[in-house]
Amino acid sequence: MKGLIRVTLESGRLAYGKVARPPAGPGWRRVAAGNRNDVFHRRQRGFRKPIEIADKKSGCTRAARGGNLGDGKVSRLYCGFGITIVAARIRPMHSLEKLRKNIASVFFGRAEAITHLIVGLLARGHVLIEDVPGVGKTVLARALARSINCQFSRIQLTPDLLPSDILGVSIYNQEKRNFEFKPGPIFANIVLADEINRTTPRTQSSLLEAMSDNSVSMDGQTLSLPQPFMVIATQNPFEFEGTYFLPENQLDRFLLRVQLGYPQREREMAILREQPGRHRLEYLEPVLSSEDVRALQGQAAQIKIDGVILEYMMDIVQASRQHELLHTGISPRGSLAIMQAVQALALVNGRDYVTPDDVKELVVAVCAHRVITRNYMANGDISTAVRIMQEILQKVPCPL
Repeated sequence: MKGLIRVTLESGRLAYGKVARPPAGPGWRRVAAGNRNDVFHRRQRGFRKPIEIADKKSGCTRAARGGNLGDGKVSRLYCGFGITIVAARIRPMHSLEKLRKNIASVFFGRAEAITHLIVGLLARGHVLIEDVPGVGKTVLARALARSINCQFSRIQLTPDLLPSDILGVSIYNQEKRNFEFKPGPIFANIVLADEINRTTPRTQSSLLEAMSDNSVSMDGQTLSLPQPFMVIATQNPFEFEGTYFLPENQLDRFLLRVQLGYPQREREMAILREQPGRHRLEYLEPVLSSEDVRALQGQAAQIKIDGVILEYMMDIVQASRQHELLHTGISPRGSLAIMQAVQALALVNGRDYVTPDDVKELVVAVCAHRVITRNYMANGDISTAVRIMQEILQKVPCPL
C-alpha cells in the first residue's frame, strides 16, 4: 500500500487501492471499487503533472483537476465520477521526522514524550500531560501547536472560569434583533487547556462533548469543531494546593497521559545555556499543514493489526478486569484507544503493521489513567495504577 493515493468515496468510506487488472496502457492501478464503477489512477512523470482517472465501466479517461502528488503537499482532486481523491503523502516518515525535530528544537525533555504527543495527534486523540510545575509541559504543547499551520488557542483554567468562557456565548444584536453566537476558544484545531485541574468540575465537564464528539451543543443547535481537533491538557499532581480531581469520565476522554519527569543533566545544561522556551519558541515555523495532518491520520487508521496482536491486547484488557487490586478495569473505549494508539505508533516508526512492542510501549500511557484502583477509591492515589498495569504486562504472555 505504500505510495498509493487515498480515496474518499461519497459515503465517506476510505479505501486504499489493491493492484487489479488495469485498463489499456501501462501504469494504471485500481484505487477504489465503488457501487457502480472501478476507479483507476496513474501518476504522470513529474510531481506537477495531473493524475489521470479511468472509469472502467464507461471506458473514459479524464485528468483530475489540480493534480499534484508531490511529497510537500496534499491536493484535493475531483475526478468527475462522484469520488473525491486525496493524494496521500508519499513519505510519511519524512513529514513526521520534520515534526519531531521541530518540537525537539525547543523542548529538551524526554524524546518519548514527543513521540507520545505525536501518537495522540495521529490517532485523533487528546493528551493529558501531568507533572510538577516547571518541567516543560506548556512548552511541549505549544511547540506542537506552532509546528502545525492551523488554528491554536490557549485556555488558562482558573477556579472562577465558567463553561461559557470556553464554549462561547450568545449575545443579543439590537440592530438585527436576534442572538448571535460568539465562539469560544474551543473552536480551534489545537486547544491547550493549561492547568486543567485548577478549574472546577463544572467547567471541566464543558469539554466532554467536544472531546468525545468533536462538536459543541449551544442554544439548541450542534456546532462542529474544525478538523483536525485535539485538546492538550496540562495538570499538576493532585497533592498540590488549589487542584481539583479530574472525574473518571473526563480522564477517560484522554487517549494518553504523559509524564515528563526531570530532564537529564546534559539536557538541563543546554536549557540553561540556550533557554529555548524564551528565545526559540515564538519563532518556531510550522512544518505541516492541517491537510497534512488529516492525511497522516487517515494513513494511521489503515495500519494493519494481526489477529494475534488483537488477542494479546484483549488478554491485557481481561487481566485488568480480573485484577484483585483494581476496582474498575479497562473499558471497551480503552480497548479502542489501545488499538488507535498502536496504529499511530507504527506509522511514527515507519511501519504499516503493529508489533507486540508497540502494545508494550503504550499500554501504561493509554490505560493507567482509565483504571480505578482500590487505593484511589480510598485516598486518590493514582501511582498504584501504573504499577499494576506494569505488573499485568509482565504476567500476560507476549506473542513471539
